[in-house]
Amino acid sequence: MFCDYHVHTNYSDDSEYLMEDVVKDAIAMKMDEICFTDHVDYGIKNDWDEGIEIMYRDQMPLANVDYPKYFKELSELQSQYPALTIKKGMEFGIQTHTIPKYKKLFLQYDFDFIILSCHQVEDQEFWNQDFQKGKIQKEYNERYYQEILEVIQDYKDYSVLGHLDLITRYDEAGVYPFQNIKEIVTKILQIVIKDGKGIEVNTSSHRYGLKDLTPSRDILKLYKELGGKIITIGSDTHQKEHLGAYILETKEELKRLGFEYYCTFDKMKPIFHQL
Repeated sequence: MFCDYHVHTNYSDDSEYLMEDVVKDAIAMKMDEICFTDHVDYGIKNDWDEGIEIMYRDQMPLANVDYPKYFKELSELQSQYPALTIKKGMEFGIQTHTIPKYKKLFLQYDFDFIILSCHQVEDQEFWNQDFQKGKIQKEYNERYYQEILEVIQDYKDYSVLGHLDLITRYDEAGVYPFQNIKEIVTKILQIVIKDGKGIEVNTSSHRYGLKDLTPSRDILKLYKELGGKIITIGSDTHQKEHLGAYILETKEELKRLGFEYYCTFDKMKPIFHQL
């Protein structure tokens, strides 16, 4: 089975990839299933219907998904293109102080799949170094994982943790030693497993030129040792060239690490497929 479970479209503030074009491209690539997972990042972005002026960056609107339009088009495409299984998802970029908004949003729509990601801490971005500024490597790495831990202790309406060691992508000091974060990552993974949730392998590590997987092989090994079984694979697509990239190679990596299955989701329930 060929599927991609992390796909962004023009409904995300950082993509211009039209939803229907994604579907057509996926069919042309002989994909079996995709899940749209467009961005919601409360704290740094507003909703379209909040009556607040939308800000722009590089001519792209800094706003969350336009929910009614998103679900309407997604449902229409499900009917128009029965050859491809299309699932309804979103990527929730949750911070501790934004949890109430996500609890409310989740109850408003019928989701198949939710990626829980940490894109900011205290409304400070990683990509532009705002979060890392003024902190030593130990401080910003450990604060990042602490935020994830505190979020998942409270928030439970998700399917998998997205790109768990995302901070590595933006760490200009190099890779922070795994042993230094192993204890807190263990606590995170234990909660994930206890709650019946999973983690994703995000294949964008290849296009970012990282030397390891995302999350790292060390984290994946630890997840397996702790009894974790729910894993999804997603490209983090933002444009055509990303769609489906390195999915098959990642399946082989997971086999080498001893995993037997990967998952798709339906109505927030995992479906297991042999690797």
